[in-house]
Amino acid sequence: MTPAAIGIDFGTTNSVVALAGSDGSVMTRSFATKQGAVDAYRSALMFWREGRPPETRITHVSGPDALDMALGMTTEHRFLQSLKTHLSSRAFQETRLFGKLFRLEDLIGVFLSDLATGLPGHDALPLVSGRPVVFAGERPDEELAVGRLKASYGKAGMEQVDFAYEPLGAAYWYARDLKTPQTMLVADFGGGTSDFSVMRFEPGRNRGLEAIPLSHAGVGVAGDTFDYRIIEHAVSPALGKGTDYRSFGKLLPVPAHYHAAFAQWHKLSLMKSREIMAELNALIREAVEPGKLEDLLTVIEYDLGYELYRAVSAAKVALSDREETTLSFNQMGVTIEKPIRRADFDRWIADDVGAIEAALDRALAEAGLGGGDRIEAVFMTGGTSYVPAVRGLFDRRFGAGKVHIGDAFRSVASGLALLALDRARASVAA
Repeated sequence: MTPAAIGIDFGTTNSVVALAGSDGSVMTRSFATKQGAVDAYRSALMFWREGRPPETRITHVSGPDALDMALGMTTEHRFLQSLKTHLSSRAFQETRLFGKLFRLEDLIGVFLSDLATGLPGHDALPLVSGRPVVFAGERPDEELAVGRLKASYGKAGMEQVDFAYEPLGAAYWYARDLKTPQTMLVADFGGGTSDFSVMRFEPGRNRGLEAIPLSHAGVGVAGDTFDYRIIEHAVSPALGKGTDYRSFGKLLPVPAHYHAAFAQWHKLSLMKSREIMAELNALIREAVEPGKLEDLLTVIEYDLGYELYRAVSAAKVALSDREETTLSFNQMGVTIEKPIRRADFDRWIADDVGAIEAALDRALAEAGLGGGDRIEAVFMTGGTSYVPAVRGLFDRRFGAGKVHIGDAFRSVASGLALLALDRARASVAA
């Protein structure tokens, strides 16, 4: 296929590139990695230093290979992921990697440049990138986030980038074959955010598919949050959360900040400092249950965070089909075998599902649709679509017959590519 437009879904966890042909055909780009070809490219970077002074240079690798190398590398390196979550925060301005200053835009630009390497026409073809309806963070600064994202694409040589809400991309993919007008709710669940759009689609013979946005809403709660709930309730207690230590004849709780770092597995590596390791060793000597804190120390010392989160993710996926599963983790002498019932998982995430429903209600209210009776179809995309409590929410609100689940990885990017194609055609016609 000769590409005529490009869509990029730059995600918190994975990123996807889709190409649209002039005939409306779409294909997702495949990336060669050491583990084989992949369509969903891990949104990760790893930097390390090569050579001896004064010829030292900083080099990097991205995607799945960055993760593989980080897990196996014993020399000094910096592994970075979830960079998208920092876009709206002024707290992350810059960082130093081996003495060199990198702004957030520089880092994301490096990743996007790798994503576009070898992609024909990435600097000239119509290009639409997705963006969340609401950026991640407690008080997201949208203007800052969009400006940074645009600057990042510019550093990657894609200065003519246009943006669209990620659920609009998903909606475009679903609606491409519509023959009659339809009012649709689109729910796009990523790693960091859950985004909703209410759209009115008007198919036309000559003008293509017209998408009329009626409302948008979002919330910084999604798949990563659900993972953390399992960590919080099923894993952290096995690693000393909620236990006590002795200090001057008193029993005191183990400080909570040692387990708060589990919110994102790669942040555990930041705990691998001389000071924190010394603190934990001191706590172990005075702990009521020293074995649990010894296991926590092992997880940090041997960088087992990724393997731990893989076990958590596997348990979450299993609960989509079963009423009960067992979270199994056995690495470097640390063994966790924790049965988890779906009923318990549903209870752990109840407030998060409530926040998702509140964002859904905002989208419906802004569109003037009240309870959503006039929604004719619901299109859901992203892995969280398969969580029974989430799927049940939409089945209950709209009826199971209206709910459709799309490809968890490709829907958004594919729709963005079609949107880029239609925007370019509309621009020429105007």
